[in-house]
Amino acid sequence: MFQALFNSLSGLFSFSRGLNTISNNVSNMNTPGFRGSDAFFENVRGGLGSRISGEGMRTEPGDIRQTGNATDMAVDGDGYFILRDRSGELHYTGAGQFRFNEKGVLVDTVSDYEVMGYDGDGNLAAIDLTPMRTLPPELTSKVNFKGTLTPSMTTPYTITSIDVFDSNGTARRLSAVFTRTSANNMPAEFNVVIKDSTDATIATHTLKFDTLGTPTRETNEFTAQFAFGGATPQPVTFNFGTPGGFDGIYSFSGGSVNVTATVADGHAILGYNDVAFDEKGVLQLSYSVKEKRQGPRLALASLPNESSLKLDGGRLVSGPSVQDKELGRPGESRYGRIVGRSLELSNIDLTREFADMIIIQRGYQASSRVMTVSNEMIEQLYNSTRGS
Repeated sequence: MFQALFNSLSGLFSFSRGLNTISNNVSNMNTPGFRGSDAFFENVRGGLGSRISGEGMRTEPGDIRQTGNATDMAVDGDGYFILRDRSGELHYTGAGQFRFNEKGVLVDTVSDYEVMGYDGDGNLAAIDLTPMRTLPPELTSKVNFKGTLTPSMTTPYTITSIDVFDSNGTARRLSAVFTRTSANNMPAEFNVVIKDSTDATIATHTLKFDTLGTPTRETNEFTAQFAFGGATPQPVTFNFGTPGGFDGIYSFSGGSVNVTATVADGHAILGYNDVAFDEKGVLQLSYSVKEKRQGPRLALASLPNESSLKLDGGRLVSGPSVQDKELGRPGESRYGRIVGRSLELSNIDLTREFADMIIIQRGYQASSRVMTVSNEMIEQLYNSTRGS
């Protein structure tokens, strides 16, 4: 009877600890990257009751949900994000809730640990946005023309607001004037005058067309040197289309004159206006509609025997198997792809937790009942002894 009393007491302790595990799971149901745990019961040898032998982390991933934050990420498949603390020690997490700090380094929003990626030599390094905050100015090297010129046009046709960039990144406005110099028949010929913002002529060119109405090979483009203020002199090529093709200016009788100019390249100093990580974990930066650059690539870690892992510090995983980690890149080999602007939620299933809670409750009630009956039997034994 006394052993039954202690057995029931061990049951109460075990079920209480089991309830602690369930309560921790439920309380973290909205914690990104949280992995639930299960308490393992075992029999104490010799019929001495039960005890909790340990806990095991559930390895199945949680649902992935969009957040809209550019630096939030989830791993769809195998792999954990790698973090580095101030002492240089590495940690691992499935919660990709990151941000760029005031130094431009990608860090975990909770622990402030640096998120690891690969540098140009393939070594682990912090993902630093600082060298890519701005793009240096780029001068314009080419202007493309497209549209229609008719051999019957009687007045010059002018294109204004052709904005090119000098070596300092300053926008310089040019204009182009097309004047027919041939008779009113095919093939046509035009004089092209390039002017600056003061209406001064800075380049001239003779544009000729073949019988197909496309620019001739000798005149389809020309290059002029420009010196804008104190900027370095630069060559700018004016392209009128491919001979024999209709990708630029073409000339035919009838219709209306309509020519446009497109600056192919060049820009002022640009700051990035958007950052994102693609499915391979590569940082993508956008500076304008045309100007985009790639940054560092995320690193992932594969941890063997995930069931032996445990959560440490809220969202970090730890355990003996982290020493046997393998590093890799998202989307390669067995490593999962990155889902940007999203987070992996906890893998807690409330239905399962409630079912486990009912089992724990019944077990606790039964152990309590055994303790009550044992106590009553012991009391009855004592009473019968006094009666004799």
